[in-house]
Amino acid sequence: MMKQRKIMLPTIAEAKAFVAVAMKCDFDINVFYNRVIIDAKSILGVLSLDLRRVLTVEYDGENEDLEAFLNEKAASKYNAA
Repeated sequence: MMKQRKIMLPTIAEAKAFVAVAMKCDFDINVFYNRVIIDAKSILGVLSLDLRRVLTVEYDGENEDLEAFLNEKAASKYNAA
């Protein structure tokens, strides 16, 4: 079953950390913004996105590190501030 999460990666350092976590997963992870779909394991692809916006992450797998990272970067945490 595909899972979707809304996250924010407001800094380049956080984008790099996201790609590092994604690369450890043995399943596909995509990042969506508007009509653009990026492979989450591509640092150039992720950095090409507008990091000031809410991004949608879609994946079909289980990884504790990925889940923890997505919880930490949940868009709702940024909107609540």
